[in-house]
Amino acid sequence: MSVRTNAAPDPLVGDLIGSGMEGGVREQFDAWLQRLRGGEMGALPAIGGLVVLTILFTILSPYFLTAGNFANLLNQAATLVMLGMALVFVLLLGEIDLSAGVTGGVAMAIFIVLNDSFGVNWILALAIGFAFGLATGALIGFFVARVGIPSFVVTLGLFLGYQGLALLIIGSGGLYRLQVPELIALQNSNLPVWGGWVMLVIMLAVSATTSFWDRARRTRAGVANRALSLVWIKLGVIAVIGGVVVYLLNLNRSSSIIPVEGVPIIVPVVLVILWIGTFTLDRTRFGRYIYAIGGNAEAARRAGVKVRWVKWWAFVLCSTLAVLAGLFSVARIASVDAAAGRDIVLSGVAAAVVGGVSLFGGRGRLMHAAIGALVIAMITNGLGLLNLPAGINLLVTGGVLILAATVDALSRLRSGGART
Repeated sequence: MSVRTNAAPDPLVGDLIGSGMEGGVREQFDAWLQRLRGGEMGALPAIGGLVVLTILFTILSPYFLTAGNFANLLNQAATLVMLGMALVFVLLLGEIDLSAGVTGGVAMAIFIVLNDSFGVNWILALAIGFAFGLATGALIGFFVARVGIPSFVVTLGLFLGYQGLALLIIGSGGLYRLQVPELIALQNSNLPVWGGWVMLVIMLAVSATTSFWDRARRTRAGVANRALSLVWIKLGVIAVIGGVVVYLLNLNRSSSIIPVEGVPIIVPVVLVILWIGTFTLDRTRFGRYIYAIGGNAEAARRAGVKVRWVKWWAFVLCSTLAVLAGLFSVARIASVDAAAGRDIVLSGVAAAVVGGVSLFGGRGRLMHAAIGALVIAMITNGLGLLNLPAGINLLVTGGVLILAATVDALSRLRSGGART
């Protein structure tokens, strides 16, 4: 028999963002070093991997560090970035969703078949596809949160079953073409040159507004704030890195007389979803509850957190975002077949883990999954430029995942986690 308590996190300060160690630049740096010594490395190994891979592939291939390949890399990574971010919501709870990839694949099969074969308006057909993803997440959440079946078992069952459903919808060896130019443009068109700079200005404005809003909330709650200089440093970093990226993507990367330039449309789309997801996890009570449950589900329950409800919604979000990842994939190749999404889910888990999201729950951010996805996409892209066989790509990716999981386990032990 479960015992409910009336205790609950303070509603005023429970969803305020903060590192637990506020202060100036020096205090933040010292706190970061302390966390690093304690084993909390976050995305540092993945960022190091990006630097090493960039240097390595630049040396090995003259085509790697070019504007054309850079834009191609971002388009290639978009699907994996989105799927990795989707999985973060359940990985933070210490759960897993092995069906995320095929959920997106089946949803896209439903969408394209309805639109192509039955003449359903593409907006309505796409909405039905997303409804399928939402219903799948609700079903998984019911079995995991209410019935108590391990998420591995439930999602593995759906992973197998949905492959059969895809075959029934599309047929063995069948393929349907995407006939919606607006969706194809997501992965195959670019913003105008001025659009990239507008995107950067909006990013800076949103980041500044969010930072000062956080400071105002913390001041009203009587909670310590970080030094204002840290806000300007963050904005400066965004301006410099963003400016370099926009400049490179605005270069003409066409070898013909027709110019190809501008930031790929998929980039601002992914950034908007990344910001919304990060805002949800960092600045809402729901997000803080996800971290609390991942850290200690029983303690969160005793504090009054509705653990079942939070888990249910986490799986709903994961499956819905997985459909969006499926849409990105279909938009890139402009077609869908019965195998859509079958192989990518493990790469999505790998992206999150490589980026620093803990498989044990309670630690990680959406940005970490995005960085991990870029690492994996860079491996695939670079090895492809070197004309190495696909088997090498799988071997390297698998080795990187094992290394990342090992680092995660060791860092957890070092920071005080118990060995199971």
